[in-house]
Amino acid sequence: MRHFLTPLCLAALSTLLTPARLAADLIWTPASGWTVEGGMLAGFGGEEGRNALDLMNKARVAEEAGHVRDALKLYGSVTKKYPNSVFAPEALYRTGLIRQKRQQFYKAFDTYQLILTRYPSTDKFTQVIGEQYRIASQLFEGKRSRMLGGLMPGFINRERGIVYFETIVLTAPFSDYAPLALMNASRGYKRMGEAEAAIDALDRMINTYPHSVLTPDAYLKIAQTHASLVDGPYYDQASTKEAITYFEDYMILFPGDAGMVSAEKGLDEMKKVLARSKLTLADYYYNYRRNYDAAKVFYNEVITVYPDSDVAALARTKLAEVEAKLAHKASMTQVQPAPPPVETRKKKRLWLF
Repeated sequence: MRHFLTPLCLAALSTLLTPARLAADLIWTPASGWTVEGGMLAGFGGEEGRNALDLMNKARVAEEAGHVRDALKLYGSVTKKYPNSVFAPEALYRTGLIRQKRQQFYKAFDTYQLILTRYPSTDKFTQVIGEQYRIASQLFEGKRSRMLGGLMPGFINRERGIVYFETIVLTAPFSDYAPLALMNASRGYKRMGEAEAAIDALDRMINTYPHSVLTPDAYLKIAQTHASLVDGPYYDQASTKEAITYFEDYMILFPGDAGMVSAEKGLDEMKKVLARSKLTLADYYYNYRRNYDAAKVFYNEVITVYPDSDVAALARTKLAEVEAKLAHKASMTQVQPAPPPVETRKKKRLWLF
């Protein structure tokens, strides 16, 4: 029995010492330093554990005293020398916070991403995603990431903020920050003039998070983005039709939403553009081609698209004229006498003697 239990105990100890156990809660107090809450002592066991704990205590003391360079160096030693210890993700987290406070946003974001990649089971997962979201938002709003140890401001880089929003969605698709990140990414693409990318981000938002509190706004914004691509009644109406579809879906799915007035106004404008486009085609066939049958089809489509509009009223007037011309044409065809039959000439017979 002892030979069976001993390997089992060793396996249990090895499990405690692996990175999968890194969800322990580390608590810091100036009096006692770092401690593990819940009685999980694996992070302190052995010489490596004691060395890691000593480095962590020194790093936090240096951080509290404002000696950030010393703190970064000590935290870096923990992550390099003891990557499987309970302290490694905490050391990276403290490093990210320090760099974020120094406005070294690029380095801070990469540090946080390293935590999520190496230690996905960390108890600080949501906090780390939240810090990444804040960095992405600050960059998108025009804040500059500092260089040379935080001494020199870099250039405004809103595009990096959009990339970070997309990274958050890929890394934590089921977090509360993912829908927010997609909405902000869409806003960023639209601001950069990339309407198709903005529509794609909103479409992913609608399809991936249909029950999010942000979904109604996504429907409204995708309709408005399609509407922004409409050039008028004389051009292709694909974007107009898409805008109408999303405005109507929004109004059906979210009847009590705050954006209803904007949706109704947008739908009215898009229907008028589409109706005007069909009226233009109808007028072309009526005035220039004298093709009254084709004109009748398009005038009827105008009325179908937006029956209560002033455009439809104009189409009804024109349709009456077209139907009068078609009726006149039909009556002329019926009254006109048939042409007289062509007289057949008698062939002369040639008699040969």
